[in-house]
Amino acid sequence: MLVLRWGFIQLPLCHVLQELTKREVEYIALSRDTTETDLKQRREIRAGTAYYVDQCAVRAATEGRILVLEGLEKAERNVLPVLNNLLENREMQLEDGRFLVSAERYDKLLKEHKKAELDAWKLVRVSEDFRVIALGLPIPRYLGNPLDPPLRSRFQARDIYYLPFKDHLALLYCIGSNVATERISQLLSFATTLCTQESFALGLPDFPLDSLSSAVKILNSFPMMSIQPLVCWLYPYEVLLGKEGKTAVEDTLKRFELQDSTKRSLPTRVTEVRKRENDQSFQADTTVHVAGKEVTFQVPAGAEPATLHSGPGDFIRTPSHEQLLAEMMLSHMVKDICLIGTKGCGKTVVAKEFSAALGYSVESFMLYQDMTARDLLQQRYTLPNGDTSWRPSPLITAALEGKLVILDGIHRVNPGTLAVLQRLIHDREITLYDGTILLRQDRYEKVKEELQLSDENLRQRSIFPIHPSFRIIALAEPPIVGSATQQWLVPELLTLFLFHYTKPLSKSEEMRVINEKVPNVPSAAVEQLLKLTHKLREALDPRTQSLASSLSTRQLLRICRRLSHYPDESLYDTINKACLSRFLPSLAASALHKNLLDCGIHASPADTEKIDKKTLSCEISAGILRIGAATIPVHNPNERMKVPDVLFYENTQERTASFTC
Repeated sequence: MLVLRWGFIQLPLCHVLQELTKREVEYIALSRDTTETDLKQRREIRAGTAYYVDQCAVRAATEGRILVLEGLEKAERNVLPVLNNLLENREMQLEDGRFLVSAERYDKLLKEHKKAELDAWKLVRVSEDFRVIALGLPIPRYLGNPLDPPLRSRFQARDIYYLPFKDHLALLYCIGSNVATERISQLLSFATTLCTQESFALGLPDFPLDSLSSAVKILNSFPMMSIQPLVCWLYPYEVLLGKEGKTAVEDTLKRFELQDSTKRSLPTRVTEVRKRENDQSFQADTTVHVAGKEVTFQVPAGAEPATLHSGPGDFIRTPSHEQLLAEMMLSHMVKDICLIGTKGCGKTVVAKEFSAALGYSVESFMLYQDMTARDLLQQRYTLPNGDTSWRPSPLITAALEGKLVILDGIHRVNPGTLAVLQRLIHDREITLYDGTILLRQDRYEKVKEELQLSDENLRQRSIFPIHPSFRIIALAEPPIVGSATQQWLVPELLTLFLFHYTKPLSKSEEMRVINEKVPNVPSAAVEQLLKLTHKLREALDPRTQSLASSLSTRQLLRICRRLSHYPDESLYDTINKACLSRFLPSLAASALHKNLLDCGIHASPADTEKIDKKTLSCEISAGILRIGAATIPVHNPNERMKVPDVLFYENTQERTASFTC
């Protein structure tokens, strides 16, 4: 058993050993959703008959392979003990009636009985070459389940610490030949400091040391860039930590002279994206403006035509979003990306503009709180004839077809469930639940060449290549500082992405977006609305700040669209509806009312009297349904049985609700 840290050496250490010894491997990434059937046998149905399929532990034991268990601390405590007898005595009872027997005992029985008799008794020999390598984190330094003592006693443990400073520094020197050695040394010293016991005692999560190579690659192409923004991309302490944590990190930056006292040198905009004609490398030459210079570099691209400027109807190019797109291009050169921002601030719009600029087809994948590891990779379903099969998730489909997948809402998913994506993100390899193996394109070609197999032969063996242009953009809301349940950005996830914070737009930028998206909205109402919004965002009181989430850029556009269609409607009432003021606690509701009055937004008696006296009529004429001033066409359905037929008693309140919708 290898006890690791979230740093430089993890799964590759096992793979190097197995490659040197030419040993076959069975791999499983454990998660909180792992069950006994994932380790032993799973029942499938074919042609109306149920049968059992051996899983990784049984295949490794019978075929003499090495079983790699990654993430011991994530599995539930009642799952791994099913391996106790297999590890101790090389014995295990299987669901289909067979019994695994140690090689020594099986050979002894074979001297006294014929093999046909042992087969009739359903005895299966465990190979003497069978070994288990388990990878786990030290608990309680990290979050997870401690090992069951009987299971722990089956392993020899070795504690593997971070790569020595001198060796890591030499590796980074090789990667960043264009970067000053002093800058690399300062960056590594800063990162190593945040991984010490003293930093852990301050509540600082470990710095992702294995992501330093990505930062040095960016610096190698952009030596004029400041280091502090790169640190924020690797370690987003500004959204991750509280006031004391931020101070500790900034003091460490000052100590190693990494904090920029002057203006930071950052990319400001993407000036050109040019895909190569008739080239199957799926690369694009991208030019960004940084530190007064135009720098061109290569990034992965999709198979579709690149459209950098998609037009004002789709994306309004504000300075902050232009800079964010340029920063994402730099990160895209080396790693997958995660956009962190409050809801409604434009994360999805920026991600889709980024994909269009590089010619990517987008695969959106909405994540939710109760999502399991199977939902992320493959879902089990039943065919019309009753047979069981596996359906790939949008993530796997995107990996095979070379799309850009948007994982929308990774903050909702349990970190233990997201652990199954580590191998896909780090190594571009993954083993699915039905036995399918996806390999990185270069490794796939190497396997095909060494084994002299065709694509069809590998397809029959359920081995497929991952498209070289496949990339991931994850979207998430900022973690809540001090919350034990909503602190999703754990050290394990820091190693997966480069993080970019999507800040809310400034007042002038939001004004520009609203004027271009909704040109007919009254300018006085927009001015008052933006004044209130930014007053709430800049407030120091947490109760007042919480109201600002109800007035995101997306919500402001909705409010303005309604005001453009119904200019006589009261802005006071519209804002109260958007903030659901009727359901707010009394203190929050009074804070909202006070800020509305401070911004000159109030409910006039004339508006209140107009609403009370307003009567809405409902009629259908010439195929148009009209409720008050709102109109909508009446459809002619193909299947009338699917149209609801309800008993409805018309009243003013429900007519008003229909009009509002």
